[in-house]
Amino acid sequence: MARSIKDSTPKKDGYRMPGEFEEHECSWIIWPERTDTWRDGGKPAQKVFVDVVEKMIPYEEVRVICSAAQYENARARLPEEVRVIEMSTDDSWAQDKGPFYVINDKGDIRGVDWGFNAYGGLDEGLYFPWKLDSQFAQKLLELENIDRYDATAKLILEGGATQVDGEGTLIITENSVFNDNRNPGMSRDEIEELLKEYMNLEKVIWLKDGMAFDETDGHIDDVCFFIKPGVIALSWTDDEENPQYKPLKEAYDILSQETDAKGRKLEIHKVPIPEILYISEEENAGIDISDTAATRESGLPLAVTYINSYMINGALVVPQFNDPMDEVACKMFKELMPDREIVRIWSREWSLCGGNIHCMTLQKPKP
Repeated sequence: MARSIKDSTPKKDGYRMPGEFEEHECSWIIWPERTDTWRDGGKPAQKVFVDVVEKMIPYEEVRVICSAAQYENARARLPEEVRVIEMSTDDSWAQDKGPFYVINDKGDIRGVDWGFNAYGGLDEGLYFPWKLDSQFAQKLLELENIDRYDATAKLILEGGATQVDGEGTLIITENSVFNDNRNPGMSRDEIEELLKEYMNLEKVIWLKDGMAFDETDGHIDDVCFFIKPGVIALSWTDDEENPQYKPLKEAYDILSQETDAKGRKLEIHKVPIPEILYISEEENAGIDISDTAATRESGLPLAVTYINSYMINGALVVPQFNDPMDEVACKMFKELMPDREIVRIWSREWSLCGGNIHCMTLQKPKP
């Protein structure tokens, strides 16, 4: 039976959070259906979902969570080899509310359960209520019979806010965690100590903020990711008039002066971003209007990047935007990761809702 651990931490017990580039046991992904997030009853987003799952299953096991109302539909549309599990959630961003899996050298796995308040709670949060999502990590760990470190009362933290190298280094943005709508009254030192204990870290690299137009208050998974320890892919534009130039230049300036937990100077590869996308009137018309969810009005600019990709065993799943930079980014990724296939997905439907493939998926590492 899975235990709830409140009197210890992964660092004390010899568990570490692996890099996303390390081998996975499986990926979790949640069927989209919330009608004030996903337009036209979620059907266009579900079509993308099926495409993504079909392209992932040759590389690793995929497990799908969906509601009772959508179980029959999801089960019928998804390949037979995909496991579909009924579970209640508030929305579909698995990376952000799921457990942080930690492993040790003996082949054991546990999970860390942080607090979750839908990206800001009643102060600029993106939806209400979020109770079901705040329970997701615990439910998933109990379903898998995995021991759980309970940090829900200690810190509010989303998975998309963190990037680790598996060797003791974390990159995170101040605005996504050192923020009064997440962790009011906490000092940076207090937050850093919790991160080090519950992710088994030696070095935390703080960036100021994420990309412009990012409604999550600047998640790192739009800015950069670790290709491997010491090597980073970073969103980039040379256009100083682009609203993304300032935050990305600031991120580059900080990272280029930093070393990781092993003392290595970071090798940074600049991956060009596509043109800014805007929600069309037709897309806006398909979204239910709600006082308890973020607005999706036509003309709203979207933070889009190829950095919000997702690593799976032997491949990298890369969002595509029908932009000239699609080809450039995929070519760069192939050169940087020659041992991985580049799997392209057309994911505008997910971008419309403020995220992409990395936000939608949750990696479970292989112990």
